[in-house]
Amino acid sequence: MLSELARDRGIRYFLISFTDLFGVQRSKLVPAVAIDTIAQAGAGFAGFAAWLDMTPADPDILAIPDRDRLIQLPWQPDVVWMPADLYSVTGEAIAQTPRLVLKRVLAEAEGQSYQVKTGVECEYFLLSADGESISDGLDRASKPCYDQQALMRRYDVISEICDAMLELGWESYQNDHEDANGQFEMNWKYADALVTADRHAFFKYMVKAIAAKHGFRATFMPKPFTHLTGNGCHLHLSVWDTAGSTNLFDDPQGELGLSDLAYQFIAGVLHHAEAICAFSNPTVNSYKRLNASTTTSGATWSPTTATYGGNNRTHAIRIPAAGRFEFRLPDGSANPYLLPAAVIAAGLDGMAEKRDPGPRSEANTYTDSPAPDVKRLPENLLDALRGLEANSVMGDRLGPEIISAYLKLKRKAWSDYSAHLSSWELEHTLDC
Repeated sequence: MLSELARDRGIRYFLISFTDLFGVQRSKLVPAVAIDTIAQAGAGFAGFAAWLDMTPADPDILAIPDRDRLIQLPWQPDVVWMPADLYSVTGEAIAQTPRLVLKRVLAEAEGQSYQVKTGVECEYFLLSADGESISDGLDRASKPCYDQQALMRRYDVISEICDAMLELGWESYQNDHEDANGQFEMNWKYADALVTADRHAFFKYMVKAIAAKHGFRATFMPKPFTHLTGNGCHLHLSVWDTAGSTNLFDDPQGELGLSDLAYQFIAGVLHHAEAICAFSNPTVNSYKRLNASTTTSGATWSPTTATYGGNNRTHAIRIPAAGRFEFRLPDGSANPYLLPAAVIAAGLDGMAEKRDPGPRSEANTYTDSPAPDVKRLPENLLDALRGLEANSVMGDRLGPEIISAYLKLKRKAWSDYSAHLSSWELEHTLDC
């Protein structure tokens, strides 16, 4: 019983949380004395109040928390966070729930005897409390990546977040100052894709909460500053057997240590890259990162072509080591659940169709002219949404309900942005 757990651990409240289609976390704070009843029946929400493509006339939805994934807040240990799945009051799953969409794709993979493991590299900026400027006035170097002084000036914040991850058993292993002034990245070990997605969602909440505790504002916004490198959210992925003991992407005899299955998966991701963009780069601001001019540091570190290479950071897909690949297209506004769902759906198609990615490229895509047959990435959100709408594989594997709802809401966001540029950017992106 959760109430017994609460007594044993000194827990007073439970945050029952779900992530909507825009990546916004919605929660109810439930006192421990009521948690057993609420966890069993579900916490009620008005679906229209979140980004779920519902109306005020629709019945309430119920958030059923996952008891196996609760996280006790290291910085506020009398509170527990629990990711939840959404159901109707009559018990049917709300098909456009991002976490359920990921579960659906993972179930398809499991049905083919695959387990997908992922890791994410979440970049973020630490800003002043009002969000108007970089929090560290001394962080002004033109190439600040890995800057020791700038990193250690924010030691209190970074170490508290890292200590929290270590306490939670995430096996955090490094932290650094990234390529933009005021930008940081923190890494933890890869895991089952759903585990990583839950941790990704919680990480964004944790970083913002601990930053605020120290008087700063954290943002994962793709491109907060025109002259600085944007926030990426690079996804590392490998496919294993269902026991999770054998990496099916690993092949010592394969090119760069990857198996034929891995290259088929990569080919699927590249083939569906335009549609994936709708999920990996889901805001108007995302395309200011993808299509940016050269930054102060000398490179944008974001791809412009649907290509892959070896240990080459200018491509959408990089192969940094045997047994996995890195997808460099996603940015900080990507939904923690829909991003891996879309990539896995594309990869499963690549394996099913035995797609061939062609020869890898070692070109510097930032400076070398692309070949005529190289696929360019969408230049704006509207083009990405068109690519998603035309893609039947995403509809089949993610589910038509999610595609319909997502397209409707994102097109409304595009319309709102077109009419109210500054207010839309502030409301929907800085807080992503």
